[in-house]
Amino acid sequence: MKITGLTTRLLKIDAAPRFRDGVVPPGRPSHWHFPLIVLHTDEGLDGYSMAYGPHGDGAALTEVLHESFWPLLRGADPSCSEALWQQLWTRQRHLYNQTDSLVGVIDVAVWDLRGKRANQSIASLLGQYTDYRRAYLTSRDETGSAEDIAREAAAAREAGYHGYKVQLRAGPASDIPRLRAARTGAGDGFRLMHDPNASYSLTEALAVGRELDALDFHWYEEPLPEAQLDHYRHLVETLRTPVVGGETVRLSDLPNFMTRRALTIARGDVLIKGGITGLRKAMAACELFGYNLEIHTANTPLLDVANLHVACASANTNMLEVHHPVFRFGLIQHPFDVGPDGCVRLPPGTGLGVELDWNWIDHHTTQIRKTP
Repeated sequence: MKITGLTTRLLKIDAAPRFRDGVVPPGRPSHWHFPLIVLHTDEGLDGYSMAYGPHGDGAALTEVLHESFWPLLRGADPSCSEALWQQLWTRQRHLYNQTDSLVGVIDVAVWDLRGKRANQSIASLLGQYTDYRRAYLTSRDETGSAEDIAREAAAAREAGYHGYKVQLRAGPASDIPRLRAARTGAGDGFRLMHDPNASYSLTEALAVGRELDALDFHWYEEPLPEAQLDHYRHLVETLRTPVVGGETVRLSDLPNFMTRRALTIARGDVLIKGGITGLRKAMAACELFGYNLEIHTANTPLLDVANLHVACASANTNMLEVHHPVFRFGLIQHPFDVGPDGCVRLPPGTGLGVELDWNWIDHHTTQIRKTP
């Protein structure tokens, strides 16, 4: 099987439903453009993936895919996904003004093709461990009041989720009362997590972390900028709440967090860690070092499905993140529509295993780029 073509569709998504009261904050795009990636082959099989698009960079990502990466894809055999990934990774090293995410986007489509050709799911190709993972819900955004947070936490528990993650980054004075409200709303014995998106200083992180200890939070995610490994180690040594780190670092930098004991739980996803191939490498490294890696949402439908396949082929992960429904678009049925048991399950098909909703996709496509 050989790759013969690359088609990218820009999908226009209304951003307003993502935010409270349907109001897009100043300075943010009113619409997102998610690039839908299609790899064509000489056997008539197509592999699908999608790039993240909420930052106004969808069109630029499309150009990079076609101009920088297509020469490596032309004529490549998707069955040799490791060899292709190594070539893409080497190319990416010299694209200093970009991140590793496009390697991940391409890699997901390659694995989709591998699964379809083998008539197996990606999880099966990876050596499936389970067919489901427990799900936790992430708060809608960082602007919610204490009352909003308490209601969301209570609703998450009532809906059957196995946890609720709060994302707050206004500082201890504003965040701590809302974290207390989350515990009040959820009640005792329900997993709560906090993710301030690397916004705290060490002093702030310690103050909030001690409160999380008192509130019996399940984990404390990326409280500090990722470069501050010594501060991360201090948090790990000082707090009882597990510290989650490494989400946004390059795949090759993740071992530094483990060798320096700068995390309790690792973080990653197929977008940031270089696709299914890269995330599997991260999972394996963590397992050998004795760490769990909890997979972060990519907020991109096909990438989150890819995350699910890796999660179901890995022993050292426990839950998957579910975010706002606005990120579940373009599929006939999304496996992240959580059931009463609070779990997400592998879809039944081959490759990624999901069916694209082409009527919806055609209606939301604003631009198509084909190569050759």
